[in-house]
Amino acid sequence: MGSDQGLEKLLFELASESRLSILRELQEENLKMQEIARRLDITATEAFRQLERLSAASLVQRQPDGAFAIAEYGKLVLQLTSSLNFAAKHKDYFSTHDVTGLPIQFVSRLGELSQATLVMDTIEFLNKGEQAFIEAEQYGWGIAEGTVPERMGPIMDGQILKGVNFRFIIPERRFSKDFSPSKIPRNLEARSFAEIPAIVIVTEKVAGVSFRQLGGRIDYAGFFGTDPTFHNWVKDLFLYYWGKAKQP
Repeated sequence: MGSDQGLEKLLFELASESRLSILRELQEENLKMQEIARRLDITATEAFRQLERLSAASLVQRQPDGAFAIAEYGKLVLQLTSSLNFAAKHKDYFSTHDVTGLPIQFVSRLGELSQATLVMDTIEFLNKGEQAFIEAEQYGWGIAEGTVPERMGPIMDGQILKGVNFRFIIPERRFSKDFSPSKIPRNLEARSFAEIPAIVIVTEKVAGVSFRQLGGRIDYAGFFGTDPTFHNWVKDLFLYYWGKAKQP
């Protein structure tokens, strides 16, 4: 019961936009009370009251020079709540899409997608994916429902001749019975999975991910971006499944 009360108390402290804003400001740099009040456009009295509460909750600490700094516990709390904040921001999307089938280490890191752009238009998402592979100079990796679109064939051939490394994970049912690795270039690899967990696109420049809808149907509404943290999350997800996918 004690731990539940601890969580309830923490969530209560985080329920204030002013206190959250103070934590985020202090995450960037140490600030004195007057500067915090100025940045948040609140009175000095209100800033003092909120800082007292944050200090009592061990989220901030007062420094010898009178400035306030975010405590290590406060840093941890902000990091852990980033995923909740991301989910809340996109609650409509996550009300119709399922991420619970992903490994827990990726679900717990959902906050790393915060700087990506949500693309709800299917055509726009697919166009962004195709453009990513066209502009790839080092590698283009993907998890997809099927084969490369016909119009992309010549472009992919040209990229392969340039030495761009391509890796694809596709459903087992999509593999041709006469598929032979010896018939394809060394820098084009393919593996299979019983059911693909998500649509993934990642090159050295950009990344995209689209999650399954509730019920399992693949949906091309998802997140795209170049933010390094987001890019690493998508790349890690691809490599996780690449290591588990079947080789032909």
